[in-house]
Amino acid sequence: MKKTALGLALAATLMAGAAPTGSALAQTTEITVDYSIPDIFKEVHETIAKDFMAKHPNIKVTFRAPQPGYEEITQQNLRQAITNQLPDVAYHGLNRQRIFVDRNIAVDMGQFIAKEKDWAGAGYDGSLLTLGQVKGKQYGMGFSLSTPILYYNADLVKKAGGDPNNFPTTWDGVFDLAKKIRALGDKTYGFHYDWDITGNWMFQALVFSNGGTMLSPDETKVAFDGPAGQKAVATLAKMVKEGTMRDVAAAAVLQDFVSGNLGIWAHSTSRLSGVTKQIGDKFALRTARFPLGDAKGLLPAGGNAAMIFAKDPKKQAAAWEYVKFATGPVGATYMVKGTGYFPANAKPAKDPAMLGEFYKQNPNHMTAVGQLPVLTGWYAFPGEHGLKITDVIKDHLQSIVNQSADPQDALKKMAKDVQALLPKSS
Repeated sequence: MKKTALGLALAATLMAGAAPTGSALAQTTEITVDYSIPDIFKEVHETIAKDFMAKHPNIKVTFRAPQPGYEEITQQNLRQAITNQLPDVAYHGLNRQRIFVDRNIAVDMGQFIAKEKDWAGAGYDGSLLTLGQVKGKQYGMGFSLSTPILYYNADLVKKAGGDPNNFPTTWDGVFDLAKKIRALGDKTYGFHYDWDITGNWMFQALVFSNGGTMLSPDETKVAFDGPAGQKAVATLAKMVKEGTMRDVAAAAVLQDFVSGNLGIWAHSTSRLSGVTKQIGDKFALRTARFPLGDAKGLLPAGGNAAMIFAKDPKKQAAAWEYVKFATGPVGATYMVKGTGYFPANAKPAKDPAMLGEFYKQNPNHMTAVGQLPVLTGWYAFPGEHGLKITDVIKDHLQSIVNQSADPQDALKKMAKDVQALLPKSS
């Protein structure tokens, strides 16, 4: 797997608006919208929609009850496709777009892009657009983008004898520091890795960061059981045995961290803004890059994209105006400031009035930006069993975390089970 043009282009842009104007629609058109992870996105989506409707009074945006995660919204929309109850727009995880394309549910937005008069100046360069491309066509428009990072409590690091300004760059270094933090007291914990994030994202991060891939290039054979995958599961097991990681729910880990009881937390950038607010002045929050285990190591791009499911031409036109606004400079600015994600649109970071000044004043957000050159796609398994494969992998990873299985044995069984679920080659 090679470094993507996506990562390199985004890095150059972010390290370095006005709202799009919509076509006037003759009468009010209502569009329904689905999204997930409301604890991160609810306020952001509602703010964007309110601003959009103020600028487009002939379009009404109505949100359905949000789903807790990417798997849940995927399953819901697949059921709705059967009963003709699909929303007009839905925000799906970058790795879940493929399933809606394979089932001919998603609308190719290339037809709308072709009619835009100043698309080149809208902030979507070729690399950014690849976030929403499946089989070379534009079925999604990237809304939010993330990478896995390490959050750490600088006060606990210093108290344990570490240097907050020289955080470890290897897993072994992180685990050594975690043990020292754990030794500070019974209610102080050293480290946690949110291995069960949706879509096996953090497992993919361990495999990719060691130079591996999930499947063979032709997608017919499991590849994550090779040397990179073996290192990945060994590292996961080491997190428990040497890194002080507990087998506890993600919600408990989040509470421990924001309360100042957890020293190091490996998670997505997605929660950075929310966590920063929750912590307030309780302790000094810092972030660090995700350790790479190979010179060619990469990291999966997390986040979601807006997809259009509307079939009626009038609703499609309204949906396109909304999608352009939500994923454009104004929507992206709201999204970044309200979450920990960074934008899939290049313009806001260049504009001091949007995000240029924000990044200067919030250096923790720049950690993920620095990882963009090693960004690659969040892998989506092919075939009708794509969602089931995610669950199978999660179950085997759980056996490693709870120490009920040897990590290498678990990997072999995981590979065998996933192979059985892949589409049969002709």
